[in-house]
Amino acid sequence: MDASVDVGPSGPSGVNTERALPNSGMYQLDITLNRGHNLAVRDRGGTSDPYVKFKLGGKEVFRSKTIYKNLNPVWDEGTNLLVDSLQEPLYVKVFDYDFGLQDDFMGSAYLYLESLEQHRPIPVTLALHDPHYSDVDLGTLDLTVTLRPKHSPIEDPHRDASQQQSLRLSELHRKAQLWRGIVSISLIEGRNLCPMDPNGLSDPYAKFRLGNQKYKSKTLPKTLCPQWREQFDLHLYEETGGILDISVWDKDTGRRDDFIGGCTLDLSTLAKEHTHRLELPLQESRGSVVLLVTLTATSHVSIAELSLTPLDNPQERKEIMRRYGMLHSLSNMKDVGIVQVKVLRAEGLMAADVTGKSDPFCVLELNNDRLRTHTVYKNLNPEWNKVFTFNVKDIHLVLEVTVFDEDRDRSADFLGKVAIPLLNIQNGEQKSYVLKNKELTGPTKGLLYMESDVIYSTVKAGLRTIVPAEKKYIEEEPKLSKYLLRRNFNRVKRCIMVLINFGTFVNSCFEWQSPQRSISAFLVFVIVVWNFELYMIPGALLLLLTWNYFVTTSREPGDMASDANFEWEEEEEEKDDKDSERKGFIEKLHALQDVCVSVQSSLDHVASFGERIKNTFNWTVPFLSWLAICALCVATVLLYLIPLRYLIIAWGVNKFTKKLRNPYMIDSNEVLDFLSRVPSDVQVTQYRELKINPGQSPIKRKKINPS
Repeated sequence: MDASVDVGPSGPSGVNTERALPNSGMYQLDITLNRGHNLAVRDRGGTSDPYVKFKLGGKEVFRSKTIYKNLNPVWDEGTNLLVDSLQEPLYVKVFDYDFGLQDDFMGSAYLYLESLEQHRPIPVTLALHDPHYSDVDLGTLDLTVTLRPKHSPIEDPHRDASQQQSLRLSELHRKAQLWRGIVSISLIEGRNLCPMDPNGLSDPYAKFRLGNQKYKSKTLPKTLCPQWREQFDLHLYEETGGILDISVWDKDTGRRDDFIGGCTLDLSTLAKEHTHRLELPLQESRGSVVLLVTLTATSHVSIAELSLTPLDNPQERKEIMRRYGMLHSLSNMKDVGIVQVKVLRAEGLMAADVTGKSDPFCVLELNNDRLRTHTVYKNLNPEWNKVFTFNVKDIHLVLEVTVFDEDRDRSADFLGKVAIPLLNIQNGEQKSYVLKNKELTGPTKGLLYMESDVIYSTVKAGLRTIVPAEKKYIEEEPKLSKYLLRRNFNRVKRCIMVLINFGTFVNSCFEWQSPQRSISAFLVFVIVVWNFELYMIPGALLLLLTWNYFVTTSREPGDMASDANFEWEEEEEEKDDKDSERKGFIEKLHALQDVCVSVQSSLDHVASFGERIKNTFNWTVPFLSWLAICALCVATVLLYLIPLRYLIIAWGVNKFTKKLRNPYMIDSNEVLDFLSRVPSDVQVTQYRELKINPGQSPIKRKKINPS
């Protein structure tokens, strides 16, 4: 009989137990997650973004895809599970996905396996409940389950069931993470937006959402026709496309931002490998947004076992080397290269569970590209042995590898992190990295073993250096920090002191504090002024770079970054939990905090600018210093051979005709784009590898100065 099974928190009802299975042995459970009915509302818009987790024995064995903005979602997903005991029920939990936040609980239910019939599909209806609010109706889930004994001559009967589940889950994660294409979006402008402020204007910014990916544009103050001119890429996981949600908001300091309007774009209607100019009208409001959208296929993104390493195949490696050789330097400028990362194992991780163990997994991030390993349960010395391959769009990116502990119903716990600039990777070298804390300022417990290879086109990498760098979409909002404010102030003060010391030195030459110095300075002044030509300016910078090259090559590698030392200390977060404060004071406090955060960020920008100039000439990143030498050589030759007025006329013609030649061009400054790739002193310290010190206790690692 095919009657539906209604399973609640207390157990199943209406199950035909005529041929119930015994309670031991190995079984295969085939589950099809069909749909949900009348699920709980968890979002402000009156909807939810539900997904379902299945757990056996406290371990996650399946996670469905997320259905966005739907209380009656249709999944139609299936999975096959290995069950070694029917006495352990299958725990089913539904969550609402929240980007960047902890997901909201939407209900749970148990599926008791010992009462299921074998060898036939059984429709099951699970009534969802909240253990803390048993009277609340949270909707239902429709499943189809089939249970059968597992007797396969091909598989090893003595193989550990948890290992098979881990391998199956690893394959599930691998398939769910790989994207099939790239959606390149240029946000050009907004037209005739609705005014939201009392002055008849707005401070608009735009939000984009594709699946669980989000992007937020910059805010342009006091305008109804904002000129954003921003470019970004999103991943396309479905071959047929997806729905791109666009919303425009008005920024309000100290209050909730006002919604101006929104629209959607069905990417499946757009032709691939072609740039589409679109003007999309905003729904529920007046105005429109202008976009350029291009859908392109991608390659080289993969997750594989060690036995299937792409670059270990000589034929495939030769083909990749040819693709990024000199003959293909001007084809597909966004395809700079590939990076292959072997995540082998970790040792001595921190115990995050009460049992003294952890359930670790690794997350690899290359700017906005993100992949992860499977979870190794109850282990402080896990072995993943996975190979990850990424596209490289900018050789100056930093590979971040973070180790987390998987928790059942909460956000994953942080265990450690390393950051490796791609230009610092030694191809084919297996290395052990000391894990660092979240701020990358000091060590934490554990070592991570990896091996990496980077293959890239030098010409493409150089040309991409002078175009705007891609922003990282998933970044925490800046918060006011007394420690960061003081540190950024000291960094700016050091930069200013360099200028003051230089001015003092020049003034001492005029004051004749040292006759020998003053005479030398006077002779240099007369000779330079008498023979000065404009080409000598880049020539002098060229000499400074050359001089510093010989200075840095004679220094020890450990001294290269000694100028970037900081006295790191733990940041203390100050919280005020008083609830008796008036609302007006709270708003003023928010406004004051926004001002302080702006000052803190401005100090960071000023200090980073000065430090990047210094690090260019200090050969902190040799690739960039060599690129600067090439640019200065070209500038010196041009200024020597071509009269200055011709160069200024050429520059002016280019500036005046740029908008005519390409009205949707995104403005950029080549010098600032180049400097944005040079690391500041803070980044130099964060990217520095820590030495292994096994005698150091991980508990006493606060306020440490990394060496």
